[in-house]
Amino acid sequence: MAVDNKQIAQDVLAAVGGAANVTSATHCMTRLRLNLKDQSVPNDDEVKKIKGVLGAQWSGGQYQVIIGQNVPKVYAEAVKLGVPGEGAIAENLDPDMPKEKLTPKRVGQNILNYLSKSMVALIPLMMGASLFKAIGALLGPDMLNLVTADSSFITLCNAMFNAGFYFIPIYLGYSAAKNIGVTPVLGMLMGGALISPDLIALAGQPFDVYGIPTTMQNYSQTVLPIILSIWVMSYVEKLFKKIVPDTLATIFVPFLTMVVMLPVSLCLLAPIGNWAGQLVAGFIASLTGPGLGILGAIIIGGFWEFLVMTGMHIAVLGIGMTGFLQTGSQTGAMVCAGYATIAVWGMCLGIALRTKNKNDRSTALGCFVSGMIGGVTEPGLYGIGFKFKRAMIGMVVGGAVAGIYSVLTNVTTYVMASSNILCLIQFTGGSTMNIVNGCIASALALIVSTVVTFLTGMTKDEIAQSALETEESGL
Repeated sequence: MAVDNKQIAQDVLAAVGGAANVTSATHCMTRLRLNLKDQSVPNDDEVKKIKGVLGAQWSGGQYQVIIGQNVPKVYAEAVKLGVPGEGAIAENLDPDMPKEKLTPKRVGQNILNYLSKSMVALIPLMMGASLFKAIGALLGPDMLNLVTADSSFITLCNAMFNAGFYFIPIYLGYSAAKNIGVTPVLGMLMGGALISPDLIALAGQPFDVYGIPTTMQNYSQTVLPIILSIWVMSYVEKLFKKIVPDTLATIFVPFLTMVVMLPVSLCLLAPIGNWAGQLVAGFIASLTGPGLGILGAIIIGGFWEFLVMTGMHIAVLGIGMTGFLQTGSQTGAMVCAGYATIAVWGMCLGIALRTKNKNDRSTALGCFVSGMIGGVTEPGLYGIGFKFKRAMIGMVVGGAVAGIYSVLTNVTTYVMASSNILCLIQFTGGSTMNIVNGCIASALALIVSTVVTFLTGMTKDEIAQSALETEESGL
């Protein structure tokens, strides 16, 4: 039966007080994220009863309705029903609403939201570009040796990968600008300035902007320099929009904005951002090998999906992606989030093998398939994990065991991959043993979580109840 996305949107809006109660809306890969005027309206239990909704919760000041992979279509229907999409909320939409008090906690949330929202918008781009590199590595001389290193095919694959990652400051300039209310093409122009060939050619050499001295750096494939620059640009552009007459605004607002931003960015913000990015990469690198690496593997491999439940995994992903772009690879604990995802598949498979209830088995197998093929874990977490709470033990153990093995064998990922079965391509790009160990770790996540869930995932009462229900239904 086809999913009625319009009906889901109507029911959700009715449950949160209507479109008039929504100041802005956006979505990630599986969740409809709503900012509400009156946060007392939604009743979680009622929202969860809506057909097509997997769950609902508050996180980071947003009301998040968990829907699944059809969330972009539900979001589109909600916008048609009068909900303002995020791109339309550059300014305060309701001046009569009191401004939220800024606290250290709120400031931290705003920073993480800005970084994560800007980065998450680029995930399809980076995954698509990474797949070209993975295919090239798979078919190239280091693995299957079906094409030579100097072939047109390998050149094309490398070109597509570089097109995706080298120009990250331009793409991120657009997404960050759109996120924070700056004219998006100005954000792209700022990103383009950071990686202009004329300036990159001067990397490491002294340079001055309007007489202000600096040392040029190569900002290709960096994140924080453009993120900081767009944040400051939001205030600069807003200032010129106020003081420049409307008849001259089209020409002089962008020009004057860039005149101010060039020295601010090239002499101050970009160097600071590059330095901070190196610190992030260094911190992530410290989570490798014995000691901190194993502890990080247990935490991320075992408990990552609990962050997914709260929606806070997006902030951690932003940090991880920053480190990945800074170094071109990931190793240690930051690799382990992928094993946690596979462990959810194992949890679902374990319940499917253990339960005697046909409906539960069908649900568990459906969640297993949606995770392995579609890359979505929320159905498994909410449909299986919440119902059979002990099943989460298998998920935690499977992810942690895989993470420990991964750290001990120094598994490294070289490309960004989706969270479905194609995640195995992320280990290509290095040695053959890296691929082998990455696949072994992934298999451990699936097998251990399945076995542990099968043995401990259901209480005796749950097993007996499932057998009784099966017997009563004649199955």
